[in-house]
Amino acid sequence: MIWWCVALEEPWTWDWDPYPGVWLATLVPLAAYALAVRRHRPLDRRRLGFFVAGMIVFWLASDWPLGVLGAGYLASAHMLQFLLYTLVGAPLLLLGTPEWLGRRLLGRLTPPVAWLGRSPVVCAVVYNLMLAVTHSPGTVEVLRRSQLGSFTMDLLWMVAGFILWLPVISPLPEGRLTSPWPKMLYLFLATAVVAVIPASLLTFSTTPVYAIYELAPRIGSLTAREDQQIAGILMKLATIPVIWGTIAVLWFRYAKQEEAPV
Repeated sequence: MIWWCVALEEPWTWDWDPYPGVWLATLVPLAAYALAVRRHRPLDRRRLGFFVAGMIVFWLASDWPLGVLGAGYLASAHMLQFLLYTLVGAPLLLLGTPEWLGRRLLGRLTPPVAWLGRSPVVCAVVYNLMLAVTHSPGTVEVLRRSQLGSFTMDLLWMVAGFILWLPVISPLPEGRLTSPWPKMLYLFLATAVVAVIPASLLTFSTTPVYAIYELAPRIGSLTAREDQQIAGILMKLATIPVIWGTIAVLWFRYAKQEEAPV
C-alpha cells in the first residue's frame, strides 16, 4: 500500500489509485476542527467555509492525479502543487482559524509566532529560502523518491505558505501588520523579487533542470523541456492574480475607511 504520492517509474495511466495517507491528512484536521468549533459557540460559518475550502485545496493538491503527476512525472504539476499549497490552501486555512483556536493550537508557541507575523522581513526571507531550497534540483531529486520525502516537501510548502501570509492574515491580532500599506508592500516584495530567479531559470534553460522529470515516462507529446517551461511560466504568472487581487482588496478597504465620516 502506497500511503502518499511518490515518484513512480511506471508509465502514466489515468487509472485511479488510492492514497490513504492523503485522506487521513485531510480528514483528521477537518474532524478536529469540527469538534472544536462545535464546542465553542457561536459558530462562525464564514470561517468554517474558509477552513473547509482550504482543506479541499490541500486534498486536491496532494491526492491523485495531481499529487502523483507532481511527485514524479511533470515539473509543471509539481509547480502547480506548490502554488496551490502556498497561495490558496494556506491563506484559506489561516482565514478559517479563529483567534481562540489559533491560541489553543499554538500554546507556548504563540509569542514566537506572533513575533514572526510582526517581522515581515523575516517572513519574506524564510519563505523565499524555502522556495529556493524546495525547488533546487538536488532537493527535488532526493525528496520525491520516497513517500516520506514527498510528504515532507508537501508539508514544507504548507508551512512556507503559512509563513508568507502571517503578516497579512494571522489569526492573532498582535501577530500581523496593522496598516494596509506595509501589507501591500510586503506581499509585492515577498513574492515578486526572489521568485523571478528560479522562474526565469526554468523558463529559459535550454536543458531540463530536474532529472527526475526529464527521465520520467512522457505524458502525451509534451517534452521535458516544454514541461519545465510551463512550470517556469506558472511560477511567474500564477502569483499575479492572487497577490495583486489581495493588494486590491487591501487598497479598497483602506480607501473605504478613509472615505467614511469621522
